[in-house]
Amino acid sequence: MNIAEEIEQIETLLKQAYQGRISNLQHSLLLASEALKRSKALENKALIGKSLNQLALYHMVTGEYEQCISFAKEAASNFEQINDERGVAEAKYNIAGVYYRTDNYHLGLVHMIDCRTIYLKYDDYHNLSRVEKSIGTIYEYFGDQKNAQKSYESAITAAQTVGDLNLESNAYNPLSGIFIKQGRIDDALLMIERSISLKKQTGDVRGLAFAIYGRGKVYTEMGRFEEAEADYIEAGRIHLEMGDRLGLGMVYYKMGVLYYRWNNNNKAKEILQQGINFSAQYNTVLIKIKCSYLLYLICKQENNIQAALEYLEHYLKEKETVINTQTLKVIENYELITKMELLEKEARAQREKAEIIEKKNRAEESARIKQEFLSTMSHEIRTPLNAVITITALLAEKTNPEEKQLMDSLRFASNNLLRIINDILDYTKLDLGKVSLDYRPLDFGRWLRDIKNTYDSLAKEKKLTLDLKIDAACAESYELDETKAGQILGNLISNAIKFTETGGVTLEVKCLKQLKTHDVIRFNIIDTGVGIPAKVREEIFESFSQPKSITTKKHGGSGLGLAIVKKLIALHNSDVFLESTVGEGTVFYFDLKLKKAKATNTTVESQAQVLGSKTVLLAEDNKVNAMVAIRLLKNWGLETEHAENGLLVVEKAKQKRFDYILMDIHMPEMNGYDAAKKIRTSKGENTNTPIFALTADVTAENEEEYTKYFDGFLRKPIEINKLYDALAKTR
Repeated sequence: MNIAEEIEQIETLLKQAYQGRISNLQHSLLLASEALKRSKALENKALIGKSLNQLALYHMVTGEYEQCISFAKEAASNFEQINDERGVAEAKYNIAGVYYRTDNYHLGLVHMIDCRTIYLKYDDYHNLSRVEKSIGTIYEYFGDQKNAQKSYESAITAAQTVGDLNLESNAYNPLSGIFIKQGRIDDALLMIERSISLKKQTGDVRGLAFAIYGRGKVYTEMGRFEEAEADYIEAGRIHLEMGDRLGLGMVYYKMGVLYYRWNNNNKAKEILQQGINFSAQYNTVLIKIKCSYLLYLICKQENNIQAALEYLEHYLKEKETVINTQTLKVIENYELITKMELLEKEARAQREKAEIIEKKNRAEESARIKQEFLSTMSHEIRTPLNAVITITALLAEKTNPEEKQLMDSLRFASNNLLRIINDILDYTKLDLGKVSLDYRPLDFGRWLRDIKNTYDSLAKEKKLTLDLKIDAACAESYELDETKAGQILGNLISNAIKFTETGGVTLEVKCLKQLKTHDVIRFNIIDTGVGIPAKVREEIFESFSQPKSITTKKHGGSGLGLAIVKKLIALHNSDVFLESTVGEGTVFYFDLKLKKAKATNTTVESQAQVLGSKTVLLAEDNKVNAMVAIRLLKNWGLETEHAENGLLVVEKAKQKRFDYILMDIHMPEMNGYDAAKKIRTSKGENTNTPIFALTADVTAENEEEYTKYFDGFLRKPIEINKLYDALAKTR
């Protein structure tokens, strides 16, 4: 047999393997393995890469993720050697598939965007449909239904372009789920029936299981519980036969939801526990998170507070782990995104004018997706975190001394997660130059004591002292951005405690110079820790820096703390310095020129006198967050009406006049941007009413098209002083 005939036979093996994957995955694995063996004998890198990519895909489907990653990386290496971009894209697609099936779906999005750029370049609509469907799935994980729907519709269009009924059906299935969330149940049923019909037509057994599972979700929503149960059992049977672990895990969770809706809590708890055990065995973290949260709701409904707290702690712990790994990996892979953009620019330079314009549009689309990603990530993480912190506070009122340790663990995890998220999001904004200082008068001594008290317990855990020394020459009150200045001191103090094993840490505040309206204040953070060698003193202020000479595994950290400190101090037109002796300790210090001010000690009573008898229209789709806001506003003497979505807030604004409107941005039916625009541009009683965005989306104020409709943007979790100041200034 000559080489040409051998190549033809290998390609036939791969074609048969790919076509047969939908009905006999194990046979496909055998065929692809044989193709790899024969390709290596020929030393044909293109065929070796194709064989490895197919093996990666099949191992991903069966949940053997380590083998999938190994094959995909080896495939990418082969394709890079022969400059085959589409082969590399296929390998990245498989790697991204593993990421979003486990606990790294944010990083999966980065890889998928890279793949999409390559497939667009070659007008590869078959693979473009696969990628768009996967991007839609990731957006659904984030809770971004709008962009998920766009991606699924793009997947359908691409599939129809090449006439691939299987790919078209694959996108109909999740689109049906989107329609369920929108309350379009009839459309959802029609869409999923179309998906099932196409799967039966093409003979895709594995895909049919997912489609039947999708119909089970529709039946559950319609209250047709027996039919839903039958669909889930059938889908689970097929997934088990096909060895599809992710599909089986999804069935466990959705059957738990079904039995919960069916008022059969015992059966729901049994199947959800099976789902947790299954997800722990195969590292499907998303399934574990969903099952834990539903078990928490069931136990809370049954008034089993102890069990509810345990499941809530499991949910929070898994969520924190996912956030830590995902957000840090996204930042660590920022260079990957930058590299992708540079490659696009190089390609544009080699094409004609028409193609340059086309690629420019693609680059803008990529930038838009990344901006939406940051927006979604900040909102979808901070909103449930606000709810978790609030639930913890509410449950704390019912705990007995035996449960105190559990509550302390929950509270610590919540605050630690919030600190990590704020660091990452604030670093991104600082890096883009989109942060400004918000000065206001504050009691200087009390503020410093509050910071010291915040980190007291951290020091005591390590049996260290934490001291505060304030120069008597310091004024009683200064104008200061307490949040950002607090971040500076918090990072430096926590860092000092982290790298100190014996002795203690001191925050020393001195007045270096007294002027007519300002004072120059020096802040010294002194520790008796390990010290910092001279050769690494410059690099520790760089992003992601963790010098090995002073860092061990127990110290941990993302390497963002000192980078944030340096950027925040630079905002104050100053710089941070250090003096250190290895083995003896370190002093970090910086100077701020602060304007003297009169202390403002506003009490709850005076707040009620200032704002009392006024009315607020609160737009908030999260019930827990709404409850917290209403209680807070009531303490200030304000009467609040609640609207659960954008359409309702517009309708209520037509009916009566309000003194203030607090507007969430991400809401169902109509978002906060459009709702604010509608109120401002309509001839109604609230055309001139102050509207404040109260949102967990840190990028919301960057939407220049809509900022003119708002009087200010306030962040969630709620910063109480800033909310009060905003309302008081516009009363």
